[in-house]
Order: sequence, then C-alpha cells, then structure tokens
Amino acid sequence: MKITTFAIKIWRWLSILFVVGALVWTYSLFPEMVAVDFAKTGLAERYVDKEHIFYIIMGLFLLNNVVISAFARHIPNVDPMHLPILNRKAWAKSRPELNEHLVNWIYCLVAVINTIMGFSLFALATINSTQYKLDVFDFSWVYYAGIGLIVVVFLLPLRLLWPPVPEDRL
Repeated sequence: MKITTFAIKIWRWLSILFVVGALVWTYSLFPEMVAVDFAKTGLAERYVDKEHIFYIIMGLFLLNNVVISAFARHIPNVDPMHLPILNRKAWAKSRPELNEHLVNWIYCLVAVINTIMGFSLFALATINSTQYKLDVFDFSWVYYAGIGLIVVVFLLPLRLLWPPVPEDRL
C-alpha cells in the first residue's frame, strides 16, 4: 500500500468520526432555533429548528459516505476504455495503479466533504452559543479552508494526464 493510499484512508475514517462527533456535540449545544443565515452586519436573519439541521446533516452524511463511497467499490468493474481520461490504452495496461488512483480520488472527495461539514457544524455551534462572543465573520476561514480542500481534490486527477510510470523506472 502506498503512503498516499494509507493517508487518504486514515483521513477518510477520521473525518467520519469528526462529523459524527461534531454532530452529536453541536446538537447538544444548539438552542431550539439555530441561526443559519446572517446579514452583512452579522445579525441573524433566518432560523431553523435544530432537528432539521440534524436531519439535513445526517442525509448529507449518508449520501456522502454511502452513495459516493459505493462508486469506489465499482471502479475495478469499469472498462478503462470508457473512463474519461487521456492515455486510456496506457492506463488499461496498468490497471491496478489506475484503480488505486481513482479510488483514492473518490475517498479524498468523501473526506473533504466530511471535513467541511464538521468544521461548519463547529462554527455554527460557536456562533449560536451564548458562552462565546464570536460573530459569523470570525469563521470566514472555514470558507477559505473549504475552497482550498476542494482545489486539492480537483488537482488529484491531473496525474491521469500522463501515462503511468513502469515499475522498472521507479
């Protein structure tokens, strides 16, 4: 197993625990009505029941970790000539490397979505908390971190633009 495969699998499992922990912790802290939309002044404009937030996050969590992860299990069954990659013939000859790269990409996507959901839940809980006096603008870093993680996910498939490196040249 390559180090990248190991790191992405660990990140995926830790992100699952992160979202579940964040959801349980924030649900216990949320008031009955949670502020979810804010004006330019930082004041809350729209409120949602905390049960609705729980069900929305659980739906996204299940969609992400069940449906998207199911694609990773079906990668080995797809004919490489039907995949939208360059150098299909070269990658078809090195199928295990192609499978590993595509599965890593899908698992990385799942981990990124989980990580963004977890950080968003913690930010939302802190903003709605009466214990901390932070406003919505103190959590602008969550937006930029999410954009950065999404850019990383979409840079991973760039490796498929070049043909695979033979084992004897490594």
